[in-house]
Parts: sequence; structure tokens; C-alpha cells
Amino acid sequence: MAEQIFPTKGNLIKARKTLSLCRLGYDLMDRKRNILIREMMNLMDKAKDLRGTIEDTYKEAYEALQYANITLGVIDKIAESISAENGITVSYRSVMGVSIPKVSIKQPDVREIPYGFYSTNSQLDKAFVSFSRVKEITVVLAEVENCIFRLAAAIKKAQKRANALQNILIPRYEDMVKYIVDSLEEKEREEFSRLKVIKAYKTRK
Repeated sequence: MAEQIFPTKGNLIKARKTLSLCRLGYDLMDRKRNILIREMMNLMDKAKDLRGTIEDTYKEAYEALQYANITLGVIDKIAESISAENGITVSYRSVMGVSIPKVSIKQPDVREIPYGFYSTNSQLDKAFVSFSRVKEITVVLAEVENCIFRLAAAIKKAQKRANALQNILIPRYEDMVKYIVDSLEEKEREEFSRLKVIKAYKTRK
């Protein structure tokens, strides 16, 4: 590319300015990538803990449900009385320009149990509380895993741009600056030699 640029001081100034911008862009991309990686690693640790917690909570909930079915008979009618969840909301925050979701769920009022106490027992209460806990953890886990997915995509994109700047654009403009500088210096040497010859010729005359 350098050979196609006419070696003038104006083009040298433009090439140096572009090179400076490319280096600044690379530094920013590298910094952004490192911040996003750090954010993602923290979330991956959190996701690992949540997966372990949700497995234990599911196990506890299904055991309580099994005991409730044994002591109360099949509780499908009671299950039908529990309404579908509609208290989930999603908002967003920005991390280095990456839109990260924040998922929240309306906490149930413990006083609003959707079944009567007369024909139920503590095992059903335990199952209800455990599954409510599972629902809360699922919402948090969904948020964390979605954040990890978005951050991974942004890291890949930042890495690609950083590589393009580091391996293509920066070397290209470094070569261009060197070519123009070398050409201008060669031109100055030729001009100096020409002036020297002219001066010597005039001196002899």
C-alpha cells in the first residue's frame, strides 16, 4: 500500500495521524477486552455456584413433593390452583458498551399461600417454598448465563478488531510512514546534491 501513496509531507502528516489513531484504537480495544473478560470470569464463577445450588434445591423440592403426594394423595388439583408466574421483569445496564440484562422477579408474599391449610400438610408447604426458591434461582441463573453469552460475543468481536488493528492496520501505516519518510529524505539528499553541484559550477565560473 505504501508504494501507492505519493510521498509528500501532507501525506506523511495524514499517515502519522491515522497510525496514532490505530494505536489508540488498539489500546482501547485491548482494555475493553480485558474488562469484559474479567466481568465474564466473575459471572462464570457465579453461574457455577448457582448451578450447584439449583440442583440441591430441585432435589429438596422434588423430595418434599414426593412426600406430599404420598401423604396427601396426588396433588394435581392443588397444583392447578397455583397461577403461572407473571412477575418477571427485564432491565438492562451497560458494561463497556455491551447491553447486559438484569432480570428480577416479584417476591411472593408468604401470607398469600394459594391453597388452604385444612387439607394439606408441612410437606406440601416445604415443596411450595422449595419450588419458589427454584424459581428465584432460575431467574438469576438465566440472567447470569445470558450475560455470559453476550459478554463472550462482545469479547470475540473486540478481539477480532484488536487483531485487525495490531496485525493489519498498524503495520500497514507504519510501513507507509517509513516509506514516505525514506522517500522524502532521499529527495532531500538528491536536492542537496543538486544544489551542491550547481554551487560548485557557479564557483568555477
